[in-house]
Amino acid sequence: MNRELLMLVEAISREKNVERDVVFGAVEAALAQATKKLHPGDVDIRVAIDRDSGNYETFRRWHVVPDEAGLQLPDQEILLFEALEQIPDIEVDEYIEEPVESMTIGRIGAMAAKQVILQKIRDAEREMLLNDFMSRGEKILVGTVKRMDKGDIIVEAGRVEGRLRRSEMIPKENLRNGDRVRAMIMEVDLTLRGAPIVLSRSSPAFMVELFRAEVPEIEQGLLEIKSCARDAGSRAKIAVVSHDKRVDPIGTCVGVRGTRVNSVTNELAGERVDIVLWSEDPAQFVIGALAPANVQSIVVDEEKHAMDVVVDEENLAIAIGRGGQNVRLASDLTGWKINIMDAAESAQKQAEETTGIRELFMSKLDVDQEIADILIEEGFASLEQVAYVPLQEMLEIESFDEDTVNELRTRAKDVLLTMEIAREETVEGVSQDLRDLEGLNSELIEKLAQAGINTRDDLADLATDELTDITGQTAEDATSLIMKAREHWFTGEEAN
Repeated sequence: MNRELLMLVEAISREKNVERDVVFGAVEAALAQATKKLHPGDVDIRVAIDRDSGNYETFRRWHVVPDEAGLQLPDQEILLFEALEQIPDIEVDEYIEEPVESMTIGRIGAMAAKQVILQKIRDAEREMLLNDFMSRGEKILVGTVKRMDKGDIIVEAGRVEGRLRRSEMIPKENLRNGDRVRAMIMEVDLTLRGAPIVLSRSSPAFMVELFRAEVPEIEQGLLEIKSCARDAGSRAKIAVVSHDKRVDPIGTCVGVRGTRVNSVTNELAGERVDIVLWSEDPAQFVIGALAPANVQSIVVDEEKHAMDVVVDEENLAIAIGRGGQNVRLASDLTGWKINIMDAAESAQKQAEETTGIRELFMSKLDVDQEIADILIEEGFASLEQVAYVPLQEMLEIESFDEDTVNELRTRAKDVLLTMEIAREETVEGVSQDLRDLEGLNSELIEKLAQAGINTRDDLADLATDELTDITGQTAEDATSLIMKAREHWFTGEEAN
């Protein structure tokens, strides 16, 4: 009977083209599952087959768990102190095994045991096919629509299948059984039954790969796509740069009479693509990303990573785009927050900022409006600049003599020191876990402390509108911060 077992393993291994060890493992699992049914309770059975002789042994085993953990599965677990009585040097997570009577091969003819073997073989075949497919390094899967599965589309490519979820399809695109389809391979999830390759047609990466296939210069390293932003099925922007002065990046991606960009557009159900010249200068990059709108002026705020972009009335609607699409895509493409405004709005904002700075200088430095305005005209916008800008730069201001400059710098440093002491006193009661929360800086911590928010739980209990009132953040940033503060709640639940 043992010789017949070896012959069976050899036959299945050759027929299914899988390793002998995989088949042996399947038979061991089948024997173990069949043996479990002979024992009361949910016991853990292990079967070990000798690969040479075909002889096999069966064991019932218990998992060693810490004493403080208690027994969650009494039929399968044993506490450490009990295990030590049997094996003095045993440790947690090891197993105690006890030999039990083995089933004869003749009794494994039950359908359940047979299904276990076949399922193990199918799983092994599937994994081998996937490994072979992924070893090719392909990023795009080309196949045909096989069927619909709960709103998802199953795409068949040879002997492998991919899953194109509804959320990753191009809106309003109607794919039917038998249609030829291309999609980006996002990940391989072996826990998904049937179609473990997760696909996308709406991701920016898919557009990048389509251009890579259409534009040989990208593969050759002459051109590079720096970033991509999409409203799938509607409009997209890509930023390109040339690493060879002889190659025009935009013209090369467009192709003769638009052949290259049209090929990408046709694949993406008519999605319009704007090709933008990438620039190391963030302001120039944003100006290009907002095309076709013409920009009058631009103000960069490095600290907030934002830009105020001024356009005339005629270009305002173009810059914003339908439903804010153009400015949103430009923001995603460049990574900068972009505020579009007309000249009047810009002038009003600048006037408000100037008034705020003037009042700051007059109250904190105890100077009159004339001196405050001189500082503003010379480009000073904060007390830190007055205190720590190189002395020589301030001495170059014609309206100030050396004594005035030194007095202004001394006053600014004294005010900053006083403010820092007051800030430290304010945040003294703030817990360390709140201080360490990702996304909080000293300014936000101070605002929270002034509002009586001193612990992570205090922050987690807030609603979005409450936090925006305290910190002046956007609703999106406030929601993100609150969710970070609540993460330890969910971590605690999982641990419990």
